[in-house]
Amino acid sequence: MDTPPVPPHNTGFRRLYNAFFFSLMGLRACFRTEEAFRQEVYLSVILIPLGFYLGNTPIEKILLVGSILLLMVVEILNTAVERAIDRISFERHTLSKEAKDMGSAAVLLTIFIAVMCWALILL
Repeated sequence: MDTPPVPPHNTGFRRLYNAFFFSLMGLRACFRTEEAFRQEVYLSVILIPLGFYLGNTPIEKILLVGSILLLMVVEILNTAVERAIDRISFERHTLSKEAKDMGSAAVLLTIFIAVMCWALILL
């Protein structure tokens, strides 16, 4: 099965330009509506510069900073899963609950990764 052609206005630099601004809109929406994401942003304002300062090698710096950015990425994905499920139906369903719980578990595991990176590097 052939895929439909991409409209000419959505290719090349224009596609990248649009994707950038759609991404900013997604960040703004997540920040505006998700308390957990706002807390992670506030924490990252402190921890990201601290990670660059406290890391002794480039690898340590990327692990310290990257673990915080990874946490924010996973939180955004978890929010996207929750929103998609809520969009489909507010009706309680086992699969919906499991999907939301799995997204939450992914955030929890990412927190463990970040804490482990910071502890092993700094202690």
